[in-house]
Amino acid sequence: MYLYNLTLQQPTGIICAINGSFSGGKSQEIVVARGKVLDLLRPDDNGRIQTILSVEIFGAIRSLAQFRLTGAQKDYIVVGSDSGRIVILDYNKEKNVFDKIHQETFGKSGCRRIVPGQYLAIDPKGRAVMIGACEKQKLVYVLNRDTAARLTISSPLEAHKSHTLVYSICGVDCGFENPIFAAIELDYSEADLDSTGQAASEAQKHLTFYELDLGLNHVSRKWSEQVDNGANLLVTVPGGGDGPSGVLVCAENFVIYKNQGHQEVRAVIPRRADLPIERGVLIVSAAMHKLKSMFFFLLQTEYGDIFKVTLEHDGDRVSELKIKYFDTIPVTASMCVLKSGFLFAASEFGNHALYQFKAIGDDDDVEVSSATLEETRDGFKPVYFRPRRLKNLVRIDQVESLMPIMDMKVSNLFEEETPQIFTLCGRGPRSSLRILRTGLAVSEMAVSRLPGIPSAVWTVKKNVIDEFDAYIVVSFTNATLVLSIGETVEEVSDSGFLDTTPSLAVSLIGDDSLMQVHPNGIRHIREDGRINEWRTPGKRTIAKVGYNRLQVVIALSGGELIYFEVDVTGQLMEVEKHEMSGDVACLDIAPVPEGRQRSRFLAVGSYDKTIRILSLDPDDCMQALSVQSVSSAPESLLFLEVQASVGGEDGADHPASLFLNAGLQNGVLFRTVVDMVTGQISDSRSRFLGLRAPKLFPIIVRGKRAMLCLSSRPWLGYIHQGHFLLTPLSYETLEYAASFSSDQCVEGVVSVAGEALRIFTVERLGETFNETVIPLRYTPRKFVLQPKRKLLVIVESDQGALTAEERETARKECFEAAQAGENGTGSDPMENGGEDEDKDDALSDEHYGYPKTESDKWVSCIRVLDPRTGNTTCLLELQENEAAFSICTVNFHDKEYGTLLAVGTAKGLQFLPKRSLAAGYIHIYRFVEDGRSLELLHKTQVEGVPLALCQFQGRLLAGIGPVLRLYDLGKRRLLRKCENKLFPNTIVSIHAYRDRIYVGDMQESFHYCKYRRDENQLYIFADDCVPRWLTASYHIDFDTMAGADKFGNVYFVRLAQDVSDEIEEDPTGGRIKWEQGKLNGAPNKVEEIVQFHVGDLITSLQKASLIPGGGECIVYGTAMGSIGALHAFTSRDDVDFFSHLEMHLRQDHPPLCGRDHMAYRSAYFPVKDVIDGDLCEQYPTLPMDLQRKIADELDRTPGEILKKLEEVRNKII
Repeated sequence: MYLYNLTLQQPTGIICAINGSFSGGKSQEIVVARGKVLDLLRPDDNGRIQTILSVEIFGAIRSLAQFRLTGAQKDYIVVGSDSGRIVILDYNKEKNVFDKIHQETFGKSGCRRIVPGQYLAIDPKGRAVMIGACEKQKLVYVLNRDTAARLTISSPLEAHKSHTLVYSICGVDCGFENPIFAAIELDYSEADLDSTGQAASEAQKHLTFYELDLGLNHVSRKWSEQVDNGANLLVTVPGGGDGPSGVLVCAENFVIYKNQGHQEVRAVIPRRADLPIERGVLIVSAAMHKLKSMFFFLLQTEYGDIFKVTLEHDGDRVSELKIKYFDTIPVTASMCVLKSGFLFAASEFGNHALYQFKAIGDDDDVEVSSATLEETRDGFKPVYFRPRRLKNLVRIDQVESLMPIMDMKVSNLFEEETPQIFTLCGRGPRSSLRILRTGLAVSEMAVSRLPGIPSAVWTVKKNVIDEFDAYIVVSFTNATLVLSIGETVEEVSDSGFLDTTPSLAVSLIGDDSLMQVHPNGIRHIREDGRINEWRTPGKRTIAKVGYNRLQVVIALSGGELIYFEVDVTGQLMEVEKHEMSGDVACLDIAPVPEGRQRSRFLAVGSYDKTIRILSLDPDDCMQALSVQSVSSAPESLLFLEVQASVGGEDGADHPASLFLNAGLQNGVLFRTVVDMVTGQISDSRSRFLGLRAPKLFPIIVRGKRAMLCLSSRPWLGYIHQGHFLLTPLSYETLEYAASFSSDQCVEGVVSVAGEALRIFTVERLGETFNETVIPLRYTPRKFVLQPKRKLLVIVESDQGALTAEERETARKECFEAAQAGENGTGSDPMENGGEDEDKDDALSDEHYGYPKTESDKWVSCIRVLDPRTGNTTCLLELQENEAAFSICTVNFHDKEYGTLLAVGTAKGLQFLPKRSLAAGYIHIYRFVEDGRSLELLHKTQVEGVPLALCQFQGRLLAGIGPVLRLYDLGKRRLLRKCENKLFPNTIVSIHAYRDRIYVGDMQESFHYCKYRRDENQLYIFADDCVPRWLTASYHIDFDTMAGADKFGNVYFVRLAQDVSDEIEEDPTGGRIKWEQGKLNGAPNKVEEIVQFHVGDLITSLQKASLIPGGGECIVYGTAMGSIGALHAFTSRDDVDFFSHLEMHLRQDHPPLCGRDHMAYRSAYFPVKDVIDGDLCEQYPTLPMDLQRKIADELDRTPGEILKKLEEVRNKII
């Protein structure tokens, strides 16, 4: 079995983010690391974040930093990854790629304790970079430039110290003196030798300065001083004339300013009034903003509160450190303050956001200062504040994030064309159920009713140079309606269009005149209002029309073609007539190339299932250049020209090429390339779009021509980052469409469907899925679908949080206190309620997080949800510190109650110092009110946490710790029927099929069991010989299981056929019973048939078909919020082709950050029988000569390779 791995949705979580001017000039960009993907984002003029570039680097990005050489105009990116190399990248604006400038190897690959890559620090003047490991090693590289102003890098200088843990490093700003780096370190050499633990408890953190002597080319330890043991983060303070230099040390409950030869200045971090006394406050992310005359820091705590920190300084002496409450936003992994007045918040979980500064916190608010620090007997006196609504920031955009996907199911609950993916995402107050559908999100701008059922719609400008459209023209069966576009859209009658007849085409012709084609002729409306009319000869009518800006071809009934051109004076002149053999089905003329007077090609589709390309050149006018036969009569034709690009979006040089698209009557879209010189047709591809014949329309997307195909649902064909993508739109069926541009909506589409006229725009391009979000109360753990009733049942639980009722009362208190103005803000709390976030709600949990409480408190609920309406029909809060962890539906033998719900819970679960619990329970609920509500039948106490439940032959299987137990339903509780205690650690998953049970163990992979009903015994007859820490599992077939482990691998195991047959044919069961186990395990071992390192923790696996009538593939969701698929190859030829393509790409296009591709995909176990589709899909982004070189070695053309890639992708999604 060979599989093809393809990422369908890139990871959406962000590990770290940096900002700078990477493309040079004034622009501000953000570079984010999403695990194994590096993205370049840019806020556009409207404040929406656009992804400019996204690169898969086939490695784990651990840290990012940006630097600028003195006097340079643009920033470079330094990447610390698991490759054991330091990589410096430069963003190339012309080719839209990251160029690798330097790659220096210093250690082994992989994330190791003593190999640098975890921490990066930059000298603020861009002269040196320090890359550090968690322990022992730190290397400094000197950055400089040569005579040609190219960046150079030195060999590494060591700043190692053995037996030392590093918590944070940063550069110290000391102007142009020798660069200095600061680090928080902890020496554990004594703790290692002392077995009593005395030395470990006395170990002390130090702040150490390392100086790089540029003259001697050597790094030395310059200064070291004890620092607070809660210190976790360092922030550079501006120096060298801009400030006092030194560092801010963020520690538990304190922010401390330190510098060599300066006494420390300490201030306490304000704490929330409702925070339990034993919980400290830690700073998790920091950003600095520097203006000409001043600078300030924004520090965010682990509860989401942002504080503004300022230093009162005179020269390099700091007299006072002030901390003032700024605002509260969700907890971030990184914050970036952009020079353009934006704050980008890369959230730890949930959606990322872009905020705009309304103020910089100069108003009154809770403020503490180092000058007012009071010491009491118990330590320093805390200062309290209460969170309030946003005052200094306003959110203007957010980027959807699925991180982390906790559970996922694929099912067509809504009976649409393609199934929906239901995912449980997020953590705590930011958790949600997200329903993903394949397709681009569409935002509807306007819908208006029309006086009848329209048949077509066009938009038209009055002049070529106009930016916006002037009219929307709608055609009905017996009339034409003209709407003028201004502040509003209203009907006009003086446009010169004939409104008593239906229209076949309306367009701008020449530079400034309009054309209307109707069944009886062509109406040409000049700019000065003169109207020329061309009438059809005799009783014949116009059936079809094809046009561009300077040429028109009409087809009369019976198959005669008449060709017109616009002459020098702007008149429409008849040029040529041509008889076709039968009626014409559709026409299209290619767009006029730049600097030409006419386009050469006319495409004619006939009902005899052919498409002909005819010439429009005066020399051979109406001569057939080529003929293509197709599988069904064509309904609609469209030429799409791809402009010649030198290092365009994808970095490659492309000659201009012309694509002819045809929508066929059997619902297939047929695409082929037309040779720009000879008109020959080559390289044809087809794809089934839906049950209706696709109608094709040209529209404008991001300033380029794109194609809208209207079948049983709309599709958009466009070029994104070098790939041609054909993606469905999540919108209803449309009849006819046209591109639309006005000052309110620059790039939209106007369309007709039924009796309505609809105007919409297409949202973020390049995305595979769009989502519907339903917020949840606590962190979701698992859920089940009830396909018959189309409902979802979700279990949610959180540790260390208050229940909903306690939270309500706490919030009321907080709100009343804010009304009284105790933060010194007597302002109206309504002033700044985001866009429409929560006007009626005093404080939203999503924004403020939950009030924290003791860590041994659990809150949990069971929710029944109707996904179509998003309504929760039943919500049961679990009482007395119980938390739900597993769920399944079960039908017991006695059908008295029908389908029941089993939920596994634990009471008083504690993880530290070791795992303990008061009791475990299995609750049995019955569905009432047609499945919309739950009623408890009984609960049964068990001795451990039931982490896995499964229905099996009319009974319930439960995995409770290391015990697999079979229960039946009793009146008061569940009754034990049978059990097996031989599992190694903890059972985390159970799948059942016929009389086999597939049990997943937390640390020891899969165990195959059999239940003998006659003996009432559970036997383990096979297990895996490789220890695997299971995070997800799925049953594939009778002998095969798919699993994923916590190190980011996905694998399939299969029981050998002969062993499987033996076990099934053994009539006495004696073989299983008496056979000796091997190595303390089962008598048989399963073998691994597939192995692949995805590089991201997989949390759920599902088997599903994501396209109508397509084959099934394995779909997986990951902790970073990405969705991928494993597709099984059906032919040996495909396997050979793709494995060779993968091999050539590995050699000719190694990953960006220096990790070896083969080694990365085999990070824990050698990769086996999986082809990496993400690598193969980088082929179109290669330079053209490299594409040809690889294609020649494969004995193919580049077009054939692209066709293969497209085909395999279309089989998956």
